[in-house]
Amino acid sequence: MHGAATGNTRRQLFSLWLTLLLIWLVANDSLAPEIVLVGAVVAALLAVLFAPFARVYADIRWTPRVLLNAFAFLGVFVWELVLANLNVARLVFSPRIDIRPGIVEIKTRLKSPLGRMVLANAITLTPGTLVVDIRDDSLFIHWINVTATDPVAATQEVAGRFEKYLKVIYG
Repeated sequence: MHGAATGNTRRQLFSLWLTLLLIWLVANDSLAPEIVLVGAVVAALLAVLFAPFARVYADIRWTPRVLLNAFAFLGVFVWELVLANLNVARLVFSPRIDIRPGIVEIKTRLKSPLGRMVLANAITLTPGTLVVDIRDDSLFIHWINVTATDPVAATQEVAGRFEKYLKVIYG
């Protein structure tokens, strides 16, 4: 039993270290050896410092498929961010504001708390939507212009583009 727990802890620390290293590399926009080395050391120090929180990274299985889906998710998120900004700008600058704000319930298929958190943050960071509550598999979204009130249709409209990638990443 002790050996399995130690292996799981190592895997969690490795996942946290790898996540921190990837963030470092993206933030520095360089693969220069000294940048990678400093990033590896800083990520290791932070992983050890935040070891009690590393268990949340047990949900991530670092495989080539997961990495591809993580990059695809980032691309879709940036695209949706641009579209949502343009849409909100169009609403703001139109002479007559024709919106139907409201709160809708969407259902997520994500079981991982970390996956649900990433989905909630992606929705909230996209202009025009804000997650106001999470209960079990339901997210309650304030939507600037409600186009669907049925949970299935609202889920597809608000979260469908994100959820298919997050399902692969977080299970």
